[in-house]
Amino acid sequence: MLMPSDLKTILHSKRANIYYLQYCRVLVNGGRVEYVTEEGKESLYWNIPIANTTVVMLGTGTSVTQAAMREFARAGVVVGFCGGSGTPLYSGNEMDIDVSWITPQSEYRPTEYLQNWVSFWFDEEKRLAAAKTFQRIRIEQIERHWLNARMQREKRFQLSSSLLMDKITRFREGIDVADSQNALMLQEALLTKTLYKFASQAVQYGEFIRAKRGGGADTANRFLDHGNYLAYGVAAVATWVTGIPQGLAVLHGKTRRGGLVFDLADLIKDALVLPQAFIAAMEGENEQTFRQRCITGFQQSEALDLLIASLQSTASLYGQYRA
Repeated sequence: MLMPSDLKTILHSKRANIYYLQYCRVLVNGGRVEYVTEEGKESLYWNIPIANTTVVMLGTGTSVTQAAMREFARAGVVVGFCGGSGTPLYSGNEMDIDVSWITPQSEYRPTEYLQNWVSFWFDEEKRLAAAKTFQRIRIEQIERHWLNARMQREKRFQLSSSLLMDKITRFREGIDVADSQNALMLQEALLTKTLYKFASQAVQYGEFIRAKRGGGADTANRFLDHGNYLAYGVAAVATWVTGIPQGLAVLHGKTRRGGLVFDLADLIKDALVLPQAFIAAMEGENEQTFRQRCITGFQQSEALDLLIASLQSTASLYGQYRA
């Protein structure tokens, strides 16, 4: 029997696997966590290496045993119940919340970052400053991934670098002068709308209007939702690792109970998911291929490392706790 400490040897930021499962059973078989699929009269068993897994999303037609949930908790795996294609995401007991995760229970989580976070969170000016810090990290990631050499070689994504840099410069200026949460959210909305326009033009997608939760038959909208929910899973892991409750948001807190997950996911959604959604739509990819495209992008860019470090540095920058 492995101890929980053994199962957590691989740091969450270095783990390789994110699973989206559908039409299967998740159970413990011979001491290993496996998911079982049915093919005709045969049952096929597939191993889940829980010590190297961050998130498991359970979609349509899935069930999970108590023993499997126990093993997920011992390994520190975050589990989420969701609809088809990963959207919308449900919790086990609140079926109308957009994003809510079942996180592993532990009485020994570190409290340093939590204490730092709550020491500034009730100060509106510091909370706004922390939100601005997040937005600066966000645009740094957009610059890094939209303008890197790999993206420049992407024939499907022909972007005007000068126009993007002009918009990012204006957004930076908008961040500096924003004097309230609402003003900052307005700047965020304007940037995101512009990025949708840039991405759709870069792949020659045609007219694009962002629609929530799938957007009907529009492939890019469905891929955006699907990739964004993967980003929410990575963000949920980051909050669990640092021990900061998801309700202590710095920007989305007025409208979202789990707003910190949305705040963190914004740091990587536009940079990593948005362009790939349009590229995959134009390539005619299916959801499984696009999902792997996103997961690979998260791994190669060390997205979870970024989110954890962003939480830690922001907590230390504005908090008062010292170990």
